[in-house]
Amino acid sequence: MTNSRPGLRPFRIDIPQSQLDDLKARLADTRWPHELPGVGWSRGVPVEYLREVADHWRTGYDWRAQEAALNAYPQHLTTIDGQNLHLMHVPSPEPDATPLLLLHGWPGGVADFLDVIGPLSDPRGHGGDPADAFHLVIPSLPGFGFSTPLAGPGMNADRMAGILASLMDRLGYDRYGVHGYDWGAWIGARVGRRDPERATGVHLTALVTFPVGADGEMDGLSDAEQSRWQRMQNFNDGYLQCNAKRPQTVGYALTDSPVGQLAWIIEKFKELTDPEEGLPEESIDRDRILTDVSIYWLTGTAASAAQIYYEEFSASSPDDGEPDPAAFGRGTVPTGVLVSRHDTTIRRWAERDHHVVHWTELGKGGHFLAMEAPELLVSDIRTFFRKLG
Repeated sequence: MTNSRPGLRPFRIDIPQSQLDDLKARLADTRWPHELPGVGWSRGVPVEYLREVADHWRTGYDWRAQEAALNAYPQHLTTIDGQNLHLMHVPSPEPDATPLLLLHGWPGGVADFLDVIGPLSDPRGHGGDPADAFHLVIPSLPGFGFSTPLAGPGMNADRMAGILASLMDRLGYDRYGVHGYDWGAWIGARVGRRDPERATGVHLTALVTFPVGADGEMDGLSDAEQSRWQRMQNFNDGYLQCNAKRPQTVGYALTDSPVGQLAWIIEKFKELTDPEEGLPEESIDRDRILTDVSIYWLTGTAASAAQIYYEEFSASSPDDGEPDPAAFGRGTVPTGVLVSRHDTTIRRWAERDHHVVHWTELGKGGHFLAMEAPELLVSDIRTFFRKLG
């Protein structure tokens, strides 16, 4: 393993100042909509709250500091299967460390993992056991952030998984583990299916599980599982419907208005963090949230990042609009599942689709565990991979 291999090009994030000046000007010139009195968050992001966050983005947020935090880690660009791919590659100081692929979701990116990079790659330096060390590979998913432009139609989860498996081969890793949340969980499981000889284990959070119409699959669900299934059915999926059916149309507004992009993303942080009734910055530092938003804005990837919804929900499943996990067969790679209080994961459905050997009910935390509860996530990743030997 080396950090300089054929096909890898060194990369540093360096946003032109003109783009940052343009962002501030657009924020200052925002046209704000009227709002019905007394509706709070029930119909979307309240104007007063969004004005406050947008003002902080314009006058208090320091992109250059966040840029420097990301550039503190080695980054590269490469091209696989016609797709430009950006990655952070953080080798551990421990030579026998396990290679680990970290996969983000939507609306996230590589910045989501900043708080776990140190403990995972250098446990000795963070009061841990050096035997738990990982060489980290943290890509921007195709179409997200700096992994642009999207190579074209058909970039679904399975194709992304093939690209990521090829990436690990390009980096010289004969054996490796995977962790992913949200889309990263969906794609990470596909990596295990595509590359079972080299993927030693797959650790998943925010894993989505579906019924498939099998006899008895709804029988005997626990109260907690029934609550999770009800919560999934009642979830505000307006963003999903827009992304899955008209990603390009949605992209015009989000690419032209930074406040539009901010509202689109921060609503998800509000709904998906724990506790949901709190403001998102009570769970995750506001500047970290704005770094996610800024990357989408500065790279203009609102539309391209939404395309995976179309590929998985519309292009691949035109009849019912829902992906069929059973279509890929049951995974054979050992799989660990970490369930936060917010997650809707049903164990029997997860075990139907994956070779689950590790299951943790966290009882706390939301969708973005790498930012909300990094210590708990690191601990569970370590515990899972210790089991695999």
